[in-house]
Amino acid sequence: MLWACTSSPIDSEAEDEWIVLFGGDSTSALRGYGMEDFPQGIWYVEDGVLIANPDTTNRDLITKDRYQNFELEFEWAVDTAANSGVFFHMQEDLSMEAGNGNSPNWMDNYELQILDDQHFYDTLAVRSAGALYDLIAPKNKQLKPIGEFNEARLIHNDGHVEHWLNGNKVIDFEMNSPEMKEILSESKFKENPDFHSDKEGHIMFQHHGQRVYFRNIRVKKL
Repeated sequence: MLWACTSSPIDSEAEDEWIVLFGGDSTSALRGYGMEDFPQGIWYVEDGVLIANPDTTNRDLITKDRYQNFELEFEWAVDTAANSGVFFHMQEDLSMEAGNGNSPNWMDNYELQILDDQHFYDTLAVRSAGALYDLIAPKNKQLKPIGEFNEARLIHNDGHVEHWLNGNKVIDFEMNSPEMKEILSESKFKENPDFHSDKEGHIMFQHHGQRVYFRNIRVKKL
């Protein structure tokens, strides 16, 4: 992949409040789902970018630390027709079958969708880049073309959630609102009693079997 812009840290304020999860070199803040260490080879670092390797078994990445209220900033890019996502408040359930290698309980939580909207076979807006996966379609979205990095923010604060994409707020909802409860009641998650049953957990970066790219990942507890 040819990077369309040089890697530079996201502009910051109050730097001491931010925790760098991946700054271009060390992966010490991350580990594989169900693993104690970083899954070398399944994910790898090249030119300051964290990359999911599509030529291996899938293994999602999770933060070693757990978060309740937080602001997450990161940049992402995808290969043609690639799919991924970022989850929060994730738990590890090692008693379940992992299926295609993704975390077995990925349907237990909210997901910020990462996708090549142009070439991926599923074109539903609620499953497009920036969406709250399968629940809410993004608004005011300006997506960068393949080969360029998108800047993203994911915020959770006492049940209030925001998705930001390239400077625009594309998702804004309250978990416990009547509107959200109605959306969930009509979704494929409606019969899952464990859906977002935990209010604290790991942040997870999905390995969906395609090549995706992350850089400048940092988090701030709120």
